[in-house]
Amino acid sequence: MRPYMAVSALGLVLCAVPLAQAQVTIDATKITCDQFVHSKVGALRVTAAWLSGFYHGKHNKRTVDPQKFEQNLSKLEKFCYEEKNFKLPVMQAVQRVIGAAK
Repeated sequence: MRPYMAVSALGLVLCAVPLAQAQVTIDATKITCDQFVHSKVGALRVTAAWLSGFYHGKHNKRTVDPQKFEQNLSKLEKFCYEEKNFKLPVMQAVQRVIGAAK
């Protein structure tokens, strides 16, 4: 019976230890095109969706056009990756490619 007691005790100890969860914050103004296109701060589409939401909120727009989102994402990827603007902050790239007023 002793092995069962040891396993039970180990299980109780493991359940009692709180799991450490890392809390990470990211300054979006410092994300570079390199980090964006190479998914170094998160999945590319997730980061793009966040950026889209940020700019939509900034301009008080409450609707999202999925087709326009895809077009803008393609333009941004091309500008950052194909044109090798890796050091440029992605938020500046968005303003250059898509325009600050959009």
